[in-house]
This record gives sequence, structure tokens and C-alpha cells, in this order.
Amino acid sequence: MRLAITAFIAGGSLLLFLPQVPEYWLFVCIAVATPCLLASYLIAQESHFKKFAVLGLLFTIGFAWNARYAEYRLNNILSVELEGKDLILEGRVAALPQSSSSGAKFAFEIDKASIGNECLNNSPKRIYLSWQPAWRNPQAIPDVIPGQRWKFKAKLKRTYGSLNPYTFDFELWSFHQDFGASGSIRTGELLLDKDIAWTEFELRMELARWHLRQKIQAMLPSDARYVGVLVALVMGDQNAINQDDWQVFNATGIGHLISISGLHVTMLAGIGASLAAFIWRRRTWPLIAPVGKVAAASGFLTAFIYAWLAGFQIPAQRTMYMVGVVAFALWTGRNPRSFDIWWWALAFVLLLDPMAAYTPGFWLSFGAVAAILYAMGNSSDLLGIPTGKELEVHWMLRMFQALREACRVQAVVTLALLPFTLYWFYQVSVVSPLANAFAIPLVSYVVTPLAIAGALLPEFIGRWLLWPAHASMEYLGIALEWMAGWSWAVIWSKQPEWWMLVLSGAGIVYAIRPGEIGESWKRRLLAIALSAPLFIWPTTLISSAELSQGEFRVSVLDIGQGTAVLIETANRRLLYDTGPIQGKKDDAGQRVILPYLRGRGIDQVDRMIISHSDSDHVGGAATLLKHIRFDSMMGSLPSHNPLLQNLRARKIPAIPCRFGQRWTWDGVDFVIWHPNSESVFSDQYPGKPNEMSCVLEVRNQQSSVWLTGDVEKQGEAEITERLDELMLREIGDRELLFMAPHHGSKTSSSLALLKRLEPHQAFAQNGYRNRYGHPHPDVTARYKNLDIPFYQTPQTGAQTWLFKNNAKSSTQFWRHDIKRIWHRMM
Repeated sequence: MRLAITAFIAGGSLLLFLPQVPEYWLFVCIAVATPCLLASYLIAQESHFKKFAVLGLLFTIGFAWNARYAEYRLNNILSVELEGKDLILEGRVAALPQSSSSGAKFAFEIDKASIGNECLNNSPKRIYLSWQPAWRNPQAIPDVIPGQRWKFKAKLKRTYGSLNPYTFDFELWSFHQDFGASGSIRTGELLLDKDIAWTEFELRMELARWHLRQKIQAMLPSDARYVGVLVALVMGDQNAINQDDWQVFNATGIGHLISISGLHVTMLAGIGASLAAFIWRRRTWPLIAPVGKVAAASGFLTAFIYAWLAGFQIPAQRTMYMVGVVAFALWTGRNPRSFDIWWWALAFVLLLDPMAAYTPGFWLSFGAVAAILYAMGNSSDLLGIPTGKELEVHWMLRMFQALREACRVQAVVTLALLPFTLYWFYQVSVVSPLANAFAIPLVSYVVTPLAIAGALLPEFIGRWLLWPAHASMEYLGIALEWMAGWSWAVIWSKQPEWWMLVLSGAGIVYAIRPGEIGESWKRRLLAIALSAPLFIWPTTLISSAELSQGEFRVSVLDIGQGTAVLIETANRRLLYDTGPIQGKKDDAGQRVILPYLRGRGIDQVDRMIISHSDSDHVGGAATLLKHIRFDSMMGSLPSHNPLLQNLRARKIPAIPCRFGQRWTWDGVDFVIWHPNSESVFSDQYPGKPNEMSCVLEVRNQQSSVWLTGDVEKQGEAEITERLDELMLREIGDRELLFMAPHHGSKTSSSLALLKRLEPHQAFAQNGYRNRYGHPHPDVTARYKNLDIPFYQTPQTGAQTWLFKNNAKSSTQFWRHDIKRIWHRMM
């Protein structure tokens, strides 16, 4: 059976290695499946060839299943012709909304879509909407409740997200959730409140989750810090947890507890089974069905309801299916092995959600259980006690043995999940064993039961349970913040290469194998040492291997409407601008730049250059200063700018950007072309901040890259004047890459400057369908008329340009056609 399940999963995985979903996949699958099906019937029972035929058939079915899944979702994507148009949408709220004081975001199922009086037949069926108060009319929006029918006037766009290595992929997440478009609501009219048919179980569970969240929030004070944690523990909704708290949880390695874990589902399933057994054996009902079978069915039913109530998260799904397999085995008189239960749960999860394998929760959940099943083996052997004679051992010895086994389980899980944790999060918590030692029992056996009971019981009882649950989290939070503040609490590392994962995985499998540790602890330690490259493989060594003296790399991040470019030489790094700020707590530093640097294993940058004071260039600086060490800063900022005060507090040198400044790193020259040499950190400049933009050229023997900030016509004219024959001779005939100033606005990219520099290629960083219309069509046409290839980050994603010695530049783009989104899941 394991081979059959493996064949089905392998067939579905094959689709990921194709450039896109084959157009005639159904005919190909039928052509392959038919001879396999015939062979499985015609060949003798004992033939090994028959087994291969059956496996081939399951392999083909797995491929066809995932191809159908992908094709259906690709057909749900908004057509380009409908982007940016005012649409009238009628439908209903399909899931639990994310609500806050700044608005709401929610899934919406469309029943009818139109433009004016024209009805649309090609609109997506399921979309993701954002409803925020208009700045001219900042009235709070009404409550959005699952099941409500609304009529909205909205603008839609394809599910676009910034696409960079190591960062959150909104497009992939939207594809996973089956959102064919995202959009913003202009006006809304409530048609019917909570229209839900009794047969719609999924929507009824979403409504129940909404009521449960409202109930929990109402029973706790408005300033209760960990109310979001209690909501997450009860129903899996983590959106209300503060980002600072998440950093503490991840730094101490207890993030896995702040969700619906398999332990929570198992605990509730056990309570449901025990309660059913207690009731069933009271009368003559055991004559109808054995108590064990009724208890098993009740446990599975409890797990099923709670898994849905918890948002059907993958750890909850996995536990629910494992409970279901055990219940089925009891009802049919079977005795499945532990790993058989695990394999069946794996098959069910991937059958219903083929994209589950591309989420961290899948690997962490299934990986932890697989490691425990493999490492612990026969627990009675590990304890050295024959089965059925445990009570003959003194209670103190039993406690010691139970504690020893619990420590071994914790060590096994920590080691087994090490490669997965580094791959997904680029960090490992050193204090995790200590933090989990008291956090696991406190959260699992105190906070979670009190929170669940308080949420389900009537309010006059529930509030007396929620308060001690919240108080326990507060005391736990104090201890966790203390541990997270230790300088050595977290080890950061780059995202591991595949060979590192294979090497460390092989060592971990040997290290956690079943058997007595005392007899083989030296070999086990040696096997664990194979994981050392995950941590000690120096980033500088990797950079040196890729970049020699005089070579450099330019990483143009897909940052939205803003600028952020990383320059790397053999041993130095420079960050030019830090992207935009969005809202009060979200900025490009937290959302894009920091994850990118973490994934690359970069924790130190030699110089930050801030071109000027606009928020789309300086927005992420404060966040980056908290996590990345900068040696110096250069820029064009007014003296009162908060960033300069921040730098002074951190004792980081800051100097103004001036024409004529130059320095050399690893054989690569850096030259400042603007603003003028009298520039200082001053508030007296009468013009626009754009015209003070710091313009930087980076060059080696073969290539030249110009980073121009938001400089406009006046600044461009000054640069053009400075580019006399002597300066142009200095630049020479290098291959020139040019950043379109001011994101390609109409007031920049003057013809005079372009003709003077004659760039070979150009790029612009701008937001997808941004409200400024950047880059302006006239500017785009200007580059085209001059035969200058013009690359825009909304079309290319992040751009990585590599400038080698004695070779032309090479580049890598991260965005693919939407039809290849399935392929990008690898």
C-alpha cells in the first residue's frame, strides 16, 4: 500500500518539473493509463509485471489529478481585459474575514459580475477583496460576516505580488486559496445578512468561527495583549497576533505551539472518545456496537469538527486523518502499523490539497511525526520493560524513564526539523529546548484547554476560564521575551543548498535511529556533525567563489512603488535605498529586504545609501537597522529626518552625498554624480527632494551601472553638463545599465541625458498598476525608440545582474508567465 500511495504522489509531483500544464494532458494520461489498466487485468496474479502496471496506473492517475487541479485554478484567473475597470459584483462572503480598525480583507464568491449593463461570463468565481475607508470619508466600514450577500463596486487586478527570492509569494498563496483576482472595494450594499443553506457545511463552519472569534474578543479586555494568541489556539486564526510577539515566539522556537497543533486535535479527540465511551456503556447499547468502536468513531467525529473549526490547517488535517484511519481499522478489525497510518494521512492531505506540500506546516507536521515513529520504534524496548509489566516497576523509575523518553522525543524532533526550519525560516532557536520544556506543558495542558472551554461554554462561565488562560500567556510571554533577548538565542543562516539538505538529512536519519544511545553515541554525534555545513558554511566564502576581484552583482528587488538595490563585490555590500512604507506597521524592509538578506545569509552591510527623503526610498530603513549591522550611511536627507537621529543613536557614521565622491571596493569603483559638491544635511534646500537624489555609478573594467533615485529634469541637466568629454572618456565604452529615474516618470529620463550616456539596457522599479502611471508611456516609447531594452520589475520580478571580468553582463528574472505558476511551486 505504501508503494501505491508513493506512486500516486510521484505522478502528481511530475507536473512540477514541466514548464507548464500540458495542453493535452488528458489524452496523454488516457494513452498511458489504458495499457497499464489492461495489463493489470490480463497478467497473472503472481507476476511482478502486474505490480508495475498497477503502480504505473496510479502514477498516471496522480499526474492527471494534479493537472486537473492546476487547470481548473488557472481557468479561474481574471482576464487582462478586466483589470482596472469598475465592476459591479454580486455574491457572498465565503470565509472568515481579516478585520481591523483599518478595514477588512476577505474571500468573496461571485454569483454575478457586470460592467454597467453588460453581464460578464468570464469573471473568476472566487476573489480576494480589500475594503478600506476612503481618506475623504473615513467612516468605519460595516461588519463583514461569512455568508452575507453583498453588491460591491470594485476594481480588480490579477493576483499580483512582489516576486523575490526568499520572500512571501502572494501569487502562489492566492493560487493555493483559489483566488482568481484581488481587488479594492469602492462602495458596498448589503443584500442579505448571512444567507447560508443548511447543506453548506463549510460556510456554516466559517460563520461559527466568526461567532467564536467575536465571543473571545468580547470576553477579554480590549487591551489584552494575547487575545490573538487565544484566538489562534482555539480556531487557528493567527491574523490578530502582533508581529513583535511573533518575533519572540520564533526566536524561542515555540511558534509551532501558537496554532492548532496535532496535539490539540488529539487531545480533543480523546475527550470526545472518552465521553462517548462513558455514555455508551451506561445502558445495553454495547450489545448494539462495541464501546471501543463507538469511542473511535466519536473521536474521529470530534477531530473532524474541530479540524474544520480550526480552519482545516495541515497539522489538524494530518491528525484528523490519522484518527480516522485508526477508527476505520477498529471498525474493520484491522491492525495497521504506525507508518501505515502516517502514509494514509499523507495520501489524504495531498489528494484534497495537492499544493499542501509547498507550505512549511506540511513538512514540519509530517516530518515531526515521521521522525518520532522512526526513532522511537518499540517504546517498550527503549524502556527496557516487557509490555504489560510496566506496573511492576517502581513509580520513581517509571517517572525517570518517562522523562528520559520525553527528552529523547524532544531531541529527535529538534534534530529532524532542523533542515526544514533553516530552509523555510533561515534561523534556529538555540533556546528552543529550554523554552519548549515549560511552554509545551503550559500551552498544551493549561492555556489551550482553558481557552477552548472558555470559548465553547456560556459567557458567564467562559470569561472566568479565558482570564487565567490569558494570564498564563502573559507570564509565559515575560519569560519568552527574556530568553529571546539573549544575544545567542538565535542562530541565523542562509537558505541551505540542496546538497546541504541531503547531507544533513542522511546524518540526522542515522543519528535518531532507534536503539540504545549509550552504545552508539559517538557515531551518532559524528552523524549529527554532517549538519555543520548548514551553519558554518561562510557567506563570505560563497561570495568569494562567485565574485572575483573587479566583479560585482546588482540585485534589483521587486519592491513595489519604491527603490531598493543591493550591490555586492567580492567582500563588500552596499544597499541603495530601502523601499516604501505601507501603513503604520508594514514596510518593505520587513516584508521584502530583510527576508531576502536572511535567505542569502547576509547580516552585515558595509554602506547604506539613501537617495533622498521620500518614504518610498527610506521606508524600510528603521526596520533594517534593528536586524542588520550597517557600517556607514550616505545620503541626501534633511537634518531633521528621523533616520539621522536613529543612526546617531546607534553610532553609525552618516555623511551627505556629494558630486565627486568616489571609493573603490575589491577593484570595483563607486562614483557619486549628484547632487552638487556643496550638499549637506540641511533643511534649506528650496527645491523638491527628488532633485537632491544621490546618483551613484558602479563600474568595473567592462561594465557601468547607474542608480539614479528620483532625480528629475533639473538634476538630469546638471548631470548632463558634468558629463563632458573628459568624464565620458573615463566611462569609455563600458556596457552601461541605467536605472530609469523616478520610476520612469514623465519628468525624468530626458532625451539629452540618454543620448549623452547611451545606455545599453535600462530598468525601472515601480508598483504593479500604480496610481502614478509609472513608467509613463512617453518614457517607455523613448527607450524603445533609442533601442534600449527596458525591464520593469512588475513584469520581470526581481532582477539579478552579474558583471564579470572580460564578459558581458548576465541577468536572471524571477517572474514567469501566470501559466507557469504551478511550475514555480518547486
